[in-house]
Amino acid sequence: MIDYETLRIIWWLLLGVLLAGFAIMDGFDLGIAALVRVLARDDTERRALLETIEPTWEGNQVWLVLGAGAIFAAWPLLYAVAFSGFYFAMLLVLFALILRPGGFSFRNKVADPRWRNAWDWVITVSGVVPALIFGVAIGNLFLGVPFRFDDTLRMSYEGGLIDLLGPFPLLVGGVSLIMLLLHGCAWAALKSEAPIGPRAERLLGWLSPALIVLYLGAGAWLAFGIEAYAIDGVAAAAAPSNPLAKQVMVGGHWLADGALGGWACALAAIAIALAAGVPLLARRQHHRSAFLASAMMVFAMLFSAGFALFPFLLPSSLDPRSSLTVWDASSSQHTLGLMLIAVTVFMPLILAYTTWVYRVLRGRVSLKHIRESHSLY
Repeated sequence: MIDYETLRIIWWLLLGVLLAGFAIMDGFDLGIAALVRVLARDDTERRALLETIEPTWEGNQVWLVLGAGAIFAAWPLLYAVAFSGFYFAMLLVLFALILRPGGFSFRNKVADPRWRNAWDWVITVSGVVPALIFGVAIGNLFLGVPFRFDDTLRMSYEGGLIDLLGPFPLLVGGVSLIMLLLHGCAWAALKSEAPIGPRAERLLGWLSPALIVLYLGAGAWLAFGIEAYAIDGVAAAAAPSNPLAKQVMVGGHWLADGALGGWACALAAIAIALAAGVPLLARRQHHRSAFLASAMMVFAMLFSAGFALFPFLLPSSLDPRSSLTVWDASSSQHTLGLMLIAVTVFMPLILAYTTWVYRVLRGRVSLKHIRESHSLY
């Protein structure tokens, strides 16, 4: 059997892959929803733009279910603290994700322009809110979250939703929002015909530099303006999970002093290069390459944050010793091993099915198709 320390690292990487998979696969859905009133100017165009994501958005959210399930089963302490502390933030995300299918289902039920306009705003909100809140959550990880464990490992949390909305988390939220808007634009350029596709190409030219500036600003703030957490001494990488069995120091810098800070900087440089390349590829009509570059950019940005944070999963601002790390927040070795077998079996099936679906649905959505297929509305 794989040793405990290695299993923990594997599941840390798998958690990153699952969350990045959600950001990539459902991220362009959120981007399209947020931009439905920007890229499309009339009712027919909005139908066409929404048609690019309606057949697949439910399947894309499988990655969110997988990510949440992995946290629950592989990192139970992380699940307990995060889902309790971020309760109201998660409620906002949940309501927004529920609004989106409601908008898809009810928008075309009534021909009244006011009805459809109202649902267009609902769809826009359903894209903006999750993209922003996800980034705010990541920003708060680097500042530390106000929770602590007592000697019996009972968790207490101090703070509320407003406390999460500090300057740095909001900046990271802006990075997340612009990143997914860019990803959505890359999808729109790939799947839409004129005039929506050319509009998406032009918007990419504005979103790309905005994302790079915000991302560099967040990186500079993280590198020089936020104190890092570090384990004092040698981590007990193969010991049973107990967050209170370590000492944590606060000081230094996340990128310069972190265990994988150099790798985080390398990934950040790759992400910036990809962000700059997306509009160039789209302008040259290499739309598939532009979308793939956008997907890799999302992956690199998320992993740069994960690598900068390593080995911490959820630092504590109230009691640094209570911080959750890769070494003290996981399930047992036996559980991680059984789950790894399940992932080895089912992950290829999910990837194969997803690939088949997108191959079947390849091609662009035309305004002519929308007019003909929705002629009854």
